Amino acid sequence: MSAVMKVRRLLSDEAYGRIDRELTKFPAEQKQSAVMAALSIAQDEKGWVSPEVIEDVAAYLEMPPIAVHEVATFYNLYATEPIGKFKVAVCTGLPCALRDGNKAGEYLQHKLGIGYDETTADGVFTLRQSECLGACGDAPALLVNDKRMCSWMSNERLDALIDELKAQG
Repeated sequence: MSAVMKVRRLLSDEAYGRIDRELTKFPAEQKQSAVMAALSIAQDEKGWVSPEVIEDVAAYLEMPPIAVHEVATFYNLYATEPIGKFKVAVCTGLPCALRDGNKAGEYLQHKLGIGYDETTADGVFTLRQSECLGACGDAPALLVNDKRMCSWMSNERLDALIDELKAQG
C-alpha cells in the first residue's frame, strides 16, 4: 500500500464524497481550486487541520503539501492546532466594540473561565476575538464555528447560547 493510500484514510468516505462534489465545480485540471472547501470539510470532521490532514488534502487534490499549508495558515477560519468543539469568535471591531462587543467578550471570558485564544479544560469551548463580521447593526455579534452568526448578544442571550452548545457538547 502506498503512503498516499495510508494518508487518504484520515477522512471518512463521506468526507471524500463531499470533497468530490466540490471538485465538480472546477475544471479537472484545477483541483487546487477546491482546497478551501476541502480544508473546511476536513476540519468539520476532525475538529482541526493537523499536519497529517494537510498532507492528506494535498495528496487528494494532487497539490504540494506546502501549498495546502499556506492556505490553512493564511486564513483564520482554519485551526492548525487543536481547539474546542465550539469556537466562539466575538467581534471586537470598532462598531461592535461601541455597541458592547467588548463587554460580551469579557462576559464570556468570565463565564467560561478562559481568555481569548484559550480552550476550556473540558475541550468544549475556544474563545477568539474576531474582526468585523459584517453585522455592525446587530452588535454585539459573534460567530460559532465559522458558520453560525449570532446577533444582539446580551448576557441573557450569551447564557442561552452557551447552555445550548453545552447540551450539544
